Amino acid sequence: MKLISVGFGNAVNADRIVAVVSPEAAPVKRIVQVAKDGGMAVDATCGRKTRSVIVCDSGHVILSALRPEALAGKTDNE
Repeated sequence: MKLISVGFGNAVNADRIVAVVSPEAAPVKRIVQVAKDGGMAVDATCGRKTRSVIVCDSGHVILSALRPEALAGKTDNE
């Protein structure tokens, strides 16, 4: 199992990640809201601005304060 750091001491199993996207688009905002309403959202921002949304194959949505480019770089380099 490979873990990807999503900031502030939090990590996600890299094998479960489906997509890492920017939170600015309206469809992504809807995905986040549905996940929050259904109890499937994990806020790993520690109070910071959400800069990326990680969608997992389990239906969980993880909010991160790191940019999508930074998270993608972690998966490529490690």
